[in-house]
Amino acid sequence: MLRRGQTPAALLFLAPFLITTAIFFFYAFGRAIYYSFTDFNLFNDPRLIGVKPYADVLGDPSFRRALANSLVFAVITTTLQTVGALLMAVALNTRIRGMGFFRSAWYMPSITSSVVITLIFLWLFQRRGVANYLITQWQAFQPLILTFLGVLIAAQVAQVLWERSRRLPAGWLDPALAATSALLAVAVTAALAWTGVVTAREVPPFDYQYFADRWISVGGLRVLSVPMLVVIIQNTFTTIPTLMLFFLAGLQNIPGALYEAADIDGATPWQKLTRVTVPMLRPVTFYVITVGLIGTMQMFDQVAVIGSAAPGDTLITLAYYVYSNTFKAGAAPVNMASAGAIILALIILVMVAAQRRFFPSEAP
Repeated sequence: MLRRGQTPAALLFLAPFLITTAIFFFYAFGRAIYYSFTDFNLFNDPRLIGVKPYADVLGDPSFRRALANSLVFAVITTTLQTVGALLMAVALNTRIRGMGFFRSAWYMPSITSSVVITLIFLWLFQRRGVANYLITQWQAFQPLILTFLGVLIAAQVAQVLWERSRRLPAGWLDPALAATSALLAVAVTAALAWTGVVTAREVPPFDYQYFADRWISVGGLRVLSVPMLVVIIQNTFTTIPTLMLFFLAGLQNIPGALYEAADIDGATPWQKLTRVTVPMLRPVTFYVITVGLIGTMQMFDQVAVIGSAAPGDTLITLAYYVYSNTFKAGAAPVNMASAGAIILALIILVMVAAQRRFFPSEAP
């Protein structure tokens, strides 16, 4: 509680934040609401025309495509980045030598510019990029790779069954047995390749255009475009390290006694993850999902950087729809852009409210 004489000082220190919020949030939001009911196009005096801009926006095929792309992108990306961040935090919460280095290395994608990473992904997924090159190599060396995997699995199964027949404890993923199986698989594959029994094949270069008008359809309905799938992979790759920090901080606050009790009860690592870690991280998970939904629904920079490299309808999102209508050459339909922005804000509010209603944030 502030004491007498402290209020002016507090307001003075808070003034930059309050002024910035008032100008760039409340004033801008109010102007957007006002323009969404006018015929404003940047060059005329605004005139109230009612809900016509909203009707025009909802009847615009580009807006409906942008809405579908944004919702699909938000659901898939938020799911992937939440699960990936949790698993990465659990893996980096172990006490092994050099863990500080691994934590720093995994966090590197988050401090790299999204524009730079987008350009790198454009290079990776171009027709002569790394993705097509790796698929070509997979097709060429598929006989050798399958031989290695087959021998590896057979050797591992044989060793585990042999150990268990001797009444010795042996798991299917036992590291020592796996190392022996891998060495045996390498030796057998090398021998077969040297004798010419199994060799690499001659295949033409894999030629797939990722930034083309290609779609993943369900029942004849276009659900997800291939260019958007590339953006999902990129966005998941760059956001997981940031969200991982929240889970890592949450893991530090889980009492070790819970894991000790689980060990005494004979719980497996999977049971400790699902019965202890996940329930205790519910408040953090709620925050991560909320931040993820808001960020993905406002995704803009990747689409702007890719630009005309992919057909417009395959990548357009609500944020990019608002931008393209606001800064369109000539008389820009700012009223439609404002209506689109208001609809985007309402969708985010509804999603967050539904999440608070059906997924409580309190830990048990």
